[in-house]
Amino acid sequence: MRKLKKIGFIGTGIMGSAMVGHLMDAGFEVSVYNRTKSKAEKLIERGARWCETAGECAKNQDVVITIVGYPKDVEQVYLSDGGIIDSAAADTYLVDMTTSSPTVAEKIYKAAKLKNLNAVDAPVTGGDTGAKNATLTIFVGGDEESFNALKPVFEVLGKNIVYEGAAGSGQKTKIANQIALAGSLVGACEAFAYAKSAGLDIEKVYAAISKGSASSTQMTDIVSRGLNGNFNPGFMLKHLAKDLAIGVETSTTYGKTLPILSMVLHELRKMEEDGKGAEGTQALLKYYGVGR
Repeated sequence: MRKLKKIGFIGTGIMGSAMVGHLMDAGFEVSVYNRTKSKAEKLIERGARWCETAGECAKNQDVVITIVGYPKDVEQVYLSDGGIIDSAAADTYLVDMTTSSPTVAEKIYKAAKLKNLNAVDAPVTGGDTGAKNATLTIFVGGDEESFNALKPVFEVLGKNIVYEGAAGSGQKTKIANQIALAGSLVGACEAFAYAKSAGLDIEKVYAAISKGSASSTQMTDIVSRGLNGNFNPGFMLKHLAKDLAIGVETSTTYGKTLPILSMVLHELRKMEEDGKGAEGTQALLKYYGVGR
């Protein structure tokens, strides 16, 4: 198994910039591309090589990693003329870490195979905190041989790294994660909405229930930020809405009706309509009239 040294990284936003930093610290030679160059400036100053296009970033690499916004963005960077699949050399590993559609992951896998490229879908969870601390959970779909080859890269970025199965399985698992997360998030928001309407001291309620059986990561890491008036994004509300929309679409395809998922998506869409899409997911507190 060859040693992986050179990585092209596309998407240096909240998550990607921290991930690139860890890869550079681990000794990988990293080239970067982002639609907004300013978001990559600090990485360039540290020694990352700037590329003018996604295609250029994919050339002459051992691994190409993407973490971009929406499924349409994933399709564009991989499948467009002059994109990643057109530009990467044979045997390159292609790793999409965006939360995207399982169907798109399967399409990329098949297109990559035709060019002798090794594509996996490897979405992550853990938010900005996980990216900064290199403690992300990584769900991987694709060939198991590719998963094994990429383990040294994944281990730089995360702690819980699980091979989920064939192409698209990583994305399906991530959507399951987001569905569970959505229930925890809205449950915590409703708890504090109830406490406020009941005339309780929110801080005292938080001190009590955040240490008991009702505790969750959404309550102690995310909702707590909003209760303290911090709505800056560790994970943007609009991106959770995108993930849950994929969940609604795919669950319908699989013949399942998931009412809590649909309810939370409806609430997030209302928040987007109110101009709150770029705030953190803790801004859902505002839907319930809680938070400053």
